[in-house]
Amino acid sequence: MSPLLLLIILPIAASLLIMAGANPRRTALGATLLNLVVSIFLFARYDLQAGGWQLVSEWHVLPNLGINLILGADGLTLTMLILSTLVTFSAIWVAPKIEKHEGLYYVCLLMISAGVIGAFSSLDVLFLYSFHELALIPTFILIGIWGSGDRQAAAWKATIYLGTGSFILLIGLLALYLSIPAPMRTFDLRQLDQMAASGAFHPASWIYLILLVGFGSLVSLFPFHSWAAPAYACAPAPAAMLHAGVLKKFGLYGLIRIALPLFPEAMARYAPLLLLLLIGNILYIGYVTVAQKRLDWTIGYSSVMHMGYIFLGLASLNIIGINGAAILMFAHGLSVAAAFALCGEIRRRTGTLEYSELGGLAKVTPVLGVLFGFAAMASVGLPGFANFAGEILVFFGATASGPLMIPAVIAGVWGVVISAIYMLRAYRNIFWGPIAARWESVTDIDRVARWSVILLLVPLMIAGFYPQLILKMVGTALPK
Repeated sequence: MSPLLLLIILPIAASLLIMAGANPRRTALGATLLNLVVSIFLFARYDLQAGGWQLVSEWHVLPNLGINLILGADGLTLTMLILSTLVTFSAIWVAPKIEKHEGLYYVCLLMISAGVIGAFSSLDVLFLYSFHELALIPTFILIGIWGSGDRQAAAWKATIYLGTGSFILLIGLLALYLSIPAPMRTFDLRQLDQMAASGAFHPASWIYLILLVGFGSLVSLFPFHSWAAPAYACAPAPAAMLHAGVLKKFGLYGLIRIALPLFPEAMARYAPLLLLLLIGNILYIGYVTVAQKRLDWTIGYSSVMHMGYIFLGLASLNIIGINGAAILMFAHGLSVAAAFALCGEIRRRTGTLEYSELGGLAKVTPVLGVLFGFAAMASVGLPGFANFAGEILVFFGATASGPLMIPAVIAGVWGVVISAIYMLRAYRNIFWGPIAARWESVTDIDRVARWSVILLLVPLMIAGFYPQLILKMVGTALPK
């Protein structure tokens, strides 16, 4: 069996076992741990010298229409698979005791995992899209049933925004397919890249704009962002970890896979538009984040803000900036997942995330405070974390791209200051200062949750001190 197909099947098989009566938590943990081991093995065994697509398998579905299930991986794919399996295992490991519908809860988490792994592994554009849709549905269920606050409104808002964005994306993908001369029509990414490189076809620029709106809505590109922060704030911590940490990277991954090789001229032509939008992510959303009075909303808006840096790397259209965007996808996925995991631990112990009600928790939860400090510093982009390496490459790549990029680079540098303001304020308000009497009996983070967060922070620091580990892999997928 193809190892990539195995990565997709394992979460689905575990879901079926849970529905048949198996212990939900143990079954989910076993399947996701095995997936993590397999993904690490594939990452380590990837042939950097050969590069390109490896582990390719194909199953014919509708060959007359050029629709086939094709799985394959290059360095960027395997980096995203490592991210997916790390965050999935950590999310299930840190999940609290579920009082109602425990089986359905873990099935939803596993189906999100299967969907994102399938999307990242697919070489067929239609299946890449379809696997993403498979992962969206359980996200809405998790928010609507196990969320907090105004969870129903958040679930519906996310459903409407993401459903609309997915529909626009589907129109763009079909338009791309129909723009190919009839005898050569295909959804195979490899063939599309070859035809574009040889000049066999030049898709119209307006298709790129449709794809940008579709993918951008899924990534919370300004101004299509307002669904994200409420969804993350109201979602249970494992769901927020998976969506903000992994599923959100699908849109960025799709732009790298489809827009960069097929629409380089259109991306250059509409670069001013993308720069304007990403500045909205960095500055407007950054200031909105500073205004938040709850930790969950701060982290939610922070996740939206940091998408602007990744878009800046893509907009640079050079290898330095795109490498920076790729490593930022990996780094942001781990750091925001760690932040949401710790946010869930704080909520579970105190019942609130309001800054005005918290304070001084480091006195009674020192380990929780240290771990949150690491997650906060990673989010800010402190040297030693992969986030710093990604941001530096994005700034260098954007600066090298020309004077048009300078305003966006300035906005990005100021955004780092904004990030430091809201994350350090959150850290101070929750863990430092006087402690209220009602928090003196709060217990520190337990061993399971502690190690599930450390599992995310350690790769962040490894990639931060040695970013070449990731850059060598993603470089095999990017244009030279």
